Amino acid sequence: MGEIITIVNQKGGVGKTTTAINLSTSVAMLGKRVLVVDFDPQANCSSGLGITDLESNKNIYEIIMNKIEVNHGISKTKINNCYIIPSSIHLTGASVELVEVENGNFFLKKSLEKVKNEYDYIFVDCPPSLGVLTLNGLVAADSVLIPIQTEYFALEGLTQLINTVNLVKQNLNPDLSIQGVLLTMLDKRTHLTDDVAKNVISYFGKKVYKTMIPRNVRIAEAPSFGVPVILHDQSCIGAKAYEALAREFING
Repeated sequence: MGEIITIVNQKGGVGKTTTAINLSTSVAMLGKRVLVVDFDPQANCSSGLGITDLESNKNIYEIIMNKIEVNHGISKTKINNCYIIPSSIHLTGASVELVEVENGNFFLKKSLEKVKNEYDYIFVDCPPSLGVLTLNGLVAADSVLIPIQTEYFALEGLTQLINTVNLVKQNLNPDLSIQGVLLTMLDKRTHLTDDVAKNVISYFGKKVYKTMIPRNVRIAEAPSFGVPVILHDQSCIGAKAYEALAREFING
């Protein structure tokens, strides 16, 4: 039985999409069969995994609106064992459409249930908000992964996010849990990084991954080439960090 992990944080710029791209591909490189679902209208995850034709109807919007079957919306990536359902700009409109539909928070769950058993892991990249698209991601998920940037405002808004996760758990998805909390954009030269890390660990305890993702130019460059950092420069510290995270993720 596959596991659905939704990567979520309503704050932008925390490394959410970067983690979706690089964790999923690193897990696939370890031999697991992986599906990435780009559920953000910005489609950065899609372009970062080499999807260039964002006008195609092979996307998650067409799937959740029952215009195509889910298997028809899945594309290969450049990594063996890693597949993607690309995003669509039409997801912006879906935010309104789903609010007005009965059980609108369950559309993604219903779609992914049809292919869940075909993959070891399904990673869902959500938009930086707590709107209906993110709610769909939380309802569909077995667990959530929360990236947190190691900067001053890192913990700002986390209470709201955790409250939302708990509300979804109480009312819509009783099996939802926190998979882990990932510290990103680490700069070991600053005391601030240590302070933020200590605060996050005191808040989340053992849910915080031991692996932390450093600031790394190669990670930042990779999306412009349409590849994960592990293909852009496998020897860089960013690639090695995501490989270590993938091993920690798989081994629990």
